[in-house]
Amino acid sequence: MSEARALWTVAPGRCEIRTDGLPPRAADQALVRTLATGISRGTERLVLAGRVPENQRAAMRCPLQAGDFPFPVKYGYAAVGVVEDGPQALVGRRVFVLHPHQDRFLAPAAMCIPVPDDVPDTRAVLAANMETAVNVTWDARPLAGERALVIGAGVVGLLVAALLARMPGMEVVVCDVDPRRRVIAEALGARFAQPEDAPGESDLIVHASADPAGLRRALDLAGFEGRIVEASWFGTREATLPLGETFHAKRLQIVSTQVGAVAPAMRGRRTHGERMALALSLLADARLDALVGPATRFDDLPEAMPRLLNPPPGEIPPLCPLVTYG
Repeated sequence: MSEARALWTVAPGRCEIRTDGLPPRAADQALVRTLATGISRGTERLVLAGRVPENQRAAMRCPLQAGDFPFPVKYGYAAVGVVEDGPQALVGRRVFVLHPHQDRFLAPAAMCIPVPDDVPDTRAVLAANMETAVNVTWDARPLAGERALVIGAGVVGLLVAALLARMPGMEVVVCDVDPRRRVIAEALGARFAQPEDAPGESDLIVHASADPAGLRRALDLAGFEGRIVEASWFGTREATLPLGETFHAKRLQIVSTQVGAVAPAMRGRRTHGERMALALSLLADARLDALVGPATRFDDLPEAMPRLLNPPPGEIPPLCPLVTYG
């Protein structure tokens, strides 16, 4: 039995690397040696704090998670690696897998999605976030020429903005409290605005700030019969909304979106695997390198994880921290 080392969250704010044995590979599995993983700051911050709501723990499980919420749990879903053993068509290929932070692992071969040659390992860790952005866009059903506003310049928000900016004639503005996000937003083809300068009368608003205040701001900025797509995950926090003001007069819509199911617009026409393959192909864009980093060695991850997820005041929060494996 070969060994593997994995990151486990064992208490609020505390992680450790544990070594365990890998069982013999089954015929429908692939043995993957990890090259890099990405940290999804929003979700993994909730996991590290032990704030996954009890009634959402089943929905929050990642596909190859071990342990249970709140602790101890092995969590994560952004792994890129090389197949060392498995079905012949996969051996030697780079693949993306929805797997926690671990140096070697077994995964169903059907979950190992080949990474295109023109997408480097470090950018491929964004695949799960891009898959979410694709699903958000499908739920949003954007139209050419619309005025779109994305509230929240995190990884998902910026990826959604990049996709919307490809629409013919669409005006895309990214709104965030941190002016340091301006350079990235503009590089992806969107304008940038801070909350007090965000444009009103938007036809489509995607809220991805994970702050209820951002959703309330979306209600103010939406135009007549505007659509608000809620892409944030609040965990145990409640979001109170002023639905008694202009909400009805403006005939606004609030649409939830969640990546666990393929959006209705494409359901029955695209599988989860096809959606992930599309997400990986969309990462063939060097501008997206600005969303990844800083890099942390896997061996240093237990000590680094709390700071990466909750940087001290004044420190620039990373978008998608990268984990490298020697």
